[in-house]
Amino acid sequence: MIPDTFKAFVVEEKEGEYPGRIQTRAINDLPENELLIRVQYSSLNYKDALSATGNKGVTRKYPHTPGIDSVGTIARSGAEGFKKGETVIVTSYDLGMNTDGGFGQYISVPAAWAVKLPDGMTAKEAMILGTAGLTAGMSVMRLTEQVSPDRGTVVVSGATGGVGSIGVAILAKIGYTVAAVSGKEQEQDYLYRLGAAEVILRKEFEAENPRPLMKDRFAGGIDTVGGPVLDTMVKSIHPMGVVTCCGNAASPKLNLTVFPFILRGISLIGIDSQNYPMGEREKVWKLLAGEWKPEQLTELYQEISLAGLGEKIDAMLAGRLKGRTLVDLDV
Repeated sequence: MIPDTFKAFVVEEKEGEYPGRIQTRAINDLPENELLIRVQYSSLNYKDALSATGNKGVTRKYPHTPGIDSVGTIARSGAEGFKKGETVIVTSYDLGMNTDGGFGQYISVPAAWAVKLPDGMTAKEAMILGTAGLTAGMSVMRLTEQVSPDRGTVVVSGATGGVGSIGVAILAKIGYTVAAVSGKEQEQDYLYRLGAAEVILRKEFEAENPRPLMKDRFAGGIDTVGGPVLDTMVKSIHPMGVVTCCGNAASPKLNLTVFPFILRGISLIGIDSQNYPMGEREKVWKLLAGEWKPEQLTELYQEISLAGLGEKIDAMLAGRLKGRTLVDLDV
């Protein structure tokens, strides 16, 4: 039976402030869509933290429930191919941005946003991975298309973050030698446990270097932060290497010449997980459920309830979190 009400973490706009608290909402207040889903787990992402603090580039109207990730069971279906009781993953698209998201016990979404939970993966594992895992998987897929493990070391920036830590774990599992770049000196042991062969402190990696090219140290790279880190990474890649980029927490700006691209043949590939085609999305989820599933999933997350979101949002914006933060909607 579908209840009349449910619990959700709701952010309101009040005189320039954006307080968030747990509220009781009505099922009938959700938008009319093909799938009504009872959410089991969500997870906290940087975009959620921005939405929860009033970033109008992410969320235009408040009150609003963030949460760009969710996994749960279908409570009602009006779409062919999806049955009541099936477990589905919904990440990205407009979920948690301007459509109420996974920080509520129920969501209502188009069927085109849903991926059936693949064999070999639990609901909890799906949200330990979440959008971060999907983004890491997309990045690994594009990197491995052109760079094989025998080409040399690959480098991953923002390596203690969600995308970075999962990227390190996947690459190490499938045979790559990984150098992890992080600003958190105290987390080096964590990165070695994930499979990193080398840890490079961010302050050393992004030290200002005005040269258009640097010593080619890496066969390829996954950048999650942008700015000077991405500058250095691109300038340090072997000829015919590949760098993927998916974030701009450090800066959206680059200070590069064309030389890495025309003298070394470097490819710079952007990763957009929000509107990733469904066929490719399903392919990545199957890999994450199988041969790419990180063996260190228990190292990658901490679990909270809705009541713990406010504290973790502040910690994420201050750069104090590592790995993934799983939100249990049943607690």
